[in-house]
Amino acid sequence: MALDITSLYNISSGAVKNAYDTSNVGVSAKEDTTEAFSTFFDAALNNINETNSYLSDAENEELKFAMGLTDNTHDLSVALQKASTALQYTVAVRDKLLDAYKEIMNINI
Repeated sequence: MALDITSLYNISSGAVKNAYDTSNVGVSAKEDTTEAFSTFFDAALNNINETNSYLSDAENEELKFAMGLTDNTHDLSVALQKASTALQYTVAVRDKLLDAYKEIMNINI
């Protein structure tokens, strides 16, 4: 629940002015929805990029181990486990999003 601080705008406090400037007072529902989708989309892209990074790190560790550049199996197993966990999480999120989409599409209007 957002507080209406428009009556406090004339106060000279910088904190109050900053709160007013960053609040959603006067923001339309469409802009709010667009901002929410943008935030969600950015989080999804960050998740995919992070997963790709873990997969790339695991592949690099595998190559180093296969070529004999390192004999540290601990780093290899940690990189593989991180990549596996990240991929499982990403697939689970994708599956939940698809289920939600299918459920929305089945709603009768």
